[in-house]
Amino acid sequence: MAKNTQFYINGAWVDPAVANTFDVINPSDEEVCATISLGGQADTDAAVAAAKAAFPSWSQTSKADRLALLKKLLEVYKSRAEEMAQAMSMEMGAPIDMSRANQTGAGSWHLEGFIKAFEGFEFDRDYTATEKTLLEPIGVCALITPWNWPMNQIVLKAVPAIATGCTVVLKPSEIAPLSGLLFAEFMHEAGFPAGVFNMVNGDGVGVGSQLSVHPDVDMVSFTGSSRAGILISKAAADTLKRVSLELGGKGANILFADAGEKAMTYSADRCFRNTGQSCNAPTRLLVERSIYDQAVEVVAQRAKDTHVGPASDEGKHIGPVVSEAQFDKIQGLIQVGIDEGAKLVAGGTGRPDGLNRGYYVKPTVFADVNNQMEIARTEIFGPVLAVIPFDTEEEAIEIANDTPYGLTNYIQTPDDEKRRRVARQLRSGMVETNGQGFAQGSPFGGYKQSGNGREGGLYGLEEFLEVKAVSGWTKA
Repeated sequence: MAKNTQFYINGAWVDPAVANTFDVINPSDEEVCATISLGGQADTDAAVAAAKAAFPSWSQTSKADRLALLKKLLEVYKSRAEEMAQAMSMEMGAPIDMSRANQTGAGSWHLEGFIKAFEGFEFDRDYTATEKTLLEPIGVCALITPWNWPMNQIVLKAVPAIATGCTVVLKPSEIAPLSGLLFAEFMHEAGFPAGVFNMVNGDGVGVGSQLSVHPDVDMVSFTGSSRAGILISKAAADTLKRVSLELGGKGANILFADAGEKAMTYSADRCFRNTGQSCNAPTRLLVERSIYDQAVEVVAQRAKDTHVGPASDEGKHIGPVVSEAQFDKIQGLIQVGIDEGAKLVAGGTGRPDGLNRGYYVKPTVFADVNNQMEIARTEIFGPVLAVIPFDTEEEAIEIANDTPYGLTNYIQTPDDEKRRRVARQLRSGMVETNGQGFAQGSPFGGYKQSGNGREGGLYGLEEFLEVKAVSGWTKA
């Protein structure tokens, strides 16, 4: 069993001010896989003080110096990628092949994207012949990250903040903290100056809340539930700090009659990916009436064919959900769907056959769902797909937009004109069409209760900058 009870503050590994240990549970077998410390106010204050002290010098370092450190970080990350893959697979249940390719790969992919964007980034911009617009780092940034895509979210926050001259305090999820601890090692190995990057483990009620209200924190960047995002926004209001939020989703996947069987199969796979634990998962499948029965049959069979097993198993499968709390929540919502009268065509409550320990959920499909059912409105965050019929393009758009969320919607049709027409009318920060993934540096974020910021590439860099107008830069 690993023991990782220290925090990374001011360039060194330090013991917590007050001992308060927390067991990390491996969701594949429900055994304790590590022990961490949960920080308190003194630890939060020390980390913020270190970041504040480092900001004046770090914010004035040259772009070339920061870029060189980012490139060194990428080297370290790639050289220790297998350690990262093993850590995430153990802490949050990602199958090891998926952890290597997707979970760990997301971190290096985004880091490469930021390096490319940063190389051409201009902090000083001419507005008129005599006026200059300066983009300057906002200051000390608190980064609060989730357990479902640990490296994806840590890199999307820490790298652009530090690249633009900010200093940071990271609070990873206490449920999946091992990857965050490892990332702190990477930052130290890469040679970032003391205080530029700090990491304190803790829970949302403790360190998370302390960072949100801290008077010396200039910005909070948070990824997690909409409920927690609302609480952070309220907590941050007294100090008027900037709050950037990447929150939940209930994506609609619109399957038009000409989409084909391959699109049906993709729709199920995309929902079940990462065991359904993705804010941008297409969990509402809207199917045009003429192909509805076929689509239900295909996605139900795909769910039945989806293998579920321990994260350590090689090969393509889905692993457990992250925790007992998540397992219980998902089981409860599957039962809600049954009680609401939706037609259960695959999966259901309980663990898959042969798995009596670990937080395993059956890939589940409900047919004949209407958009007012709770399973169509609540973010379940598990491998549960709700299939809803529609008759017209206008009805599909209306159903897709009838949600408090607005992160990612999906469209499946070979008709280019229809795809573009529908995409313009969907109220979401992203629209994926025909299974085409987004490019490196594409802005990630949502509308409505899915958040208010953008991550990735140029948009991600600008998220951590203030804008200053200076007149008389040169003589008229």
